[in-house]
Amino acid sequence: MALVSRRTATSNTCMDNLGIQVQSDMRMATRAFLGQKSRSLTPGTVRNQTGNCLHSNAPSRIPIILGVSSRRAVLTMAQKRALISLSDKADLETLVKGLHAEGYEIISTGGTAATIEKAGVPVKKVEDVTGFPEMLDGRVKTLHPAVHGGILAIRDNKQHMEAIAGHKIQPIDLVVVNLYPFRKTVTATPEPAFEMGVENIDIGGPAMIRAAAKNMADVCVVVDPADYIELLAKVVASGADAKEAAEFRKRMAWKAFQHCSSYDSQVSEWLWSKVGSGPAPTMTVPLVLDQTLRYGENPHQKAAFYKDQSLREATMGGVATSIVHWGKEMSYNNYLDADAAYQCVCDYVEPSCVIVKHTNPCGVATRQDLLEAYRLAVRADPISAFGGIVAFNRPVDEALAKEIREFRSPNDNETRMFYEIVIAPGYTPEGLETLKGKSKNLRILEAKPRAPSGLSLRQVAGGWLSQDADSLAPEEVTFTVVSEAKPTSQQLEDIKFAWRCVKHVKSNAITIAKDGKLLGMGSGQPNRVNSVRIAIEKSASEVEGSVLASDAFFPFSWGDSVELACQAGVKAIVHPGGSLRDQDAVDCCNKYGVVLLTSGVRHFRH
Repeated sequence: MALVSRRTATSNTCMDNLGIQVQSDMRMATRAFLGQKSRSLTPGTVRNQTGNCLHSNAPSRIPIILGVSSRRAVLTMAQKRALISLSDKADLETLVKGLHAEGYEIISTGGTAATIEKAGVPVKKVEDVTGFPEMLDGRVKTLHPAVHGGILAIRDNKQHMEAIAGHKIQPIDLVVVNLYPFRKTVTATPEPAFEMGVENIDIGGPAMIRAAAKNMADVCVVVDPADYIELLAKVVASGADAKEAAEFRKRMAWKAFQHCSSYDSQVSEWLWSKVGSGPAPTMTVPLVLDQTLRYGENPHQKAAFYKDQSLREATMGGVATSIVHWGKEMSYNNYLDADAAYQCVCDYVEPSCVIVKHTNPCGVATRQDLLEAYRLAVRADPISAFGGIVAFNRPVDEALAKEIREFRSPNDNETRMFYEIVIAPGYTPEGLETLKGKSKNLRILEAKPRAPSGLSLRQVAGGWLSQDADSLAPEEVTFTVVSEAKPTSQQLEDIKFAWRCVKHVKSNAITIAKDGKLLGMGSGQPNRVNSVRIAIEKSASEVEGSVLASDAFFPFSWGDSVELACQAGVKAIVHPGGSLRDQDAVDCCNKYGVVLLTSGVRHFRH
């Protein structure tokens, strides 16, 4: 039979009549088995009946009882063992040299073993442990009792230890494994063949990781190179604190299961994309913590920002994958506003600027001269633009950066405009340096362009809503003229501009535009007529000759939304249509000589 005892830095005991050292958490089990009493000794010693020291706690060696009789035990020292099998070999040399210095025997596979040998560290190949060659093109390497028995055996369970001893299996104390690069493989361009994807589904790796994580009381598992230094300090080093080591093993076990969970979710997502249709019956979204935020929408709310590791997000771009070049750390509200601004501006094909406040666009303009587009976007609503987010769909050069830095509010021509964030797909070196001079707090973000696209998930209490992003563009919409008056070519262009903008405004949403610029918008009102009033008020005198877009149909027209717009000077209106009173809107527009179009689609945004 065989028993294993583990060394701790704080407590060791030996049996009165036997030269056996046991860890404090094995005392009761050992007493019951041997029928002996124990007494405390100085850590690091084992004494015989006469009190002579038999040995000290050598680094990474643990005593194993090879045989026990009523009179004596035969004691040997077992070297601690680490099994390493990696796809990501970052910092591997640091790890293996640290393990070797502490006396660990290192077991490894294939390319990992070759890398370890190259680092000058002794390594035993896994086939020398299993006595079985790698087979099936590498599909079977570590799926063997000599590996999993050594990982899963509970050291305090005498039946477990007898079982592995009977099969000449030695314990494995550390498992360092990461998995095949499945996500990178299946999202590559060009798309790999289905068979290539299947071959990159790791089997042996997750099996070892899960086994080691389950046996966290005795085995440490590490899946991330970022944890190697802490591993060497808290678990591997001689004299490591037992309590700290135990807590580290638990934390690494959590990380290991999460690692496998994220990996499996990506495999599942990929397979469903190949064999399924419609919403997946079950779905797991792999998220990685990117930043712990100071607070949420309000200071009393805790918050964090996670990046989505789903396959569908691999090449999509947007705010989540942006580079922060400058400024204060991003806040919860910053992320929401920056995302709203950037998705809106990236929805426009022409060079454009969008300014957002509280996720609603308050300034939008399109011009071949991006600097002029910026000026027009600010002038749409300078009060709301102050403290907002400025987004561009073209790189920012030095001239534009100077204008952003020095531009004065059109309200008084004195107050320098203040912004929380500037976001663009790029910056010239001179433009970036100039923009940094505006404020040490201005957040300057660079992001891959992303118009609304992909899958949209939104949480409700106890569940999630899933829908396709609202990616419908005006070019895909058939606008039908239902009035007597017909639109000019310029009005049609303005209709498309306003219609593209209105889908980014919170419902009930109204936008008024002219000549490729937003004049005013009404958002978030419980009734549509109030949104119309707000948009007209914001447009002021420029409303004459403008166009108006409504995200949904007009329930009333006479003395309501449509007539108010006509009386204010709006010359063309577009709405989805579909109301029981659609004819009232037609009749009202005909009375005032206003163009009325229907789109057949709506753009609710809640």
